[in-house]
Amino acid sequence: MAEEVVDSPVGWVARHIGSYVDTDGKSGHHFHGVDALLLTTRGRRSGKLRRTALYYGTRGDDFVLVASNGGSVGHPLWYRNLVADPRVTVQVKDDVFDATARTATGGERAELWDLMAGIFPTYEQYRKKAEREIPVVVLTRSA
Repeated sequence: MAEEVVDSPVGWVARHIGSYVDTDGKSGHHFHGVDALLLTTRGRRSGKLRRTALYYGTRGDDFVLVASNGGSVGHPLWYRNLVADPRVTVQVKDDVFDATARTATGGERAELWDLMAGIFPTYEQYRKKAEREIPVVVLTRSA
């Protein structure tokens, strides 16, 4: 029996996830003009699998995410979870795979920030209002 996955409690995000899963990404992969994936992390306190939908970019075979949390003061919960356990599950369209997450630093972070701000320019607005450095995450497919 498969372990239960808990979707984001935010209504519109949960609906987006449901549509994505039900259609193998045919509905939901391209969301408001930007490509989105589903990321499943393990809750650092609950131990439950937690799934959310996020915009992404690519660099080579890796996927790139921004932990913006809308420019809020704190990091998003999904980011805190993957810092505690970097083993994640990713769904891109109908492709579901395990990956390892890491936070980009230094010049790599700057390069990937520019990539992601080009994909979703609102990240720059979030950066200006955030009181923290917004993490950029690299997902590498597991072998």
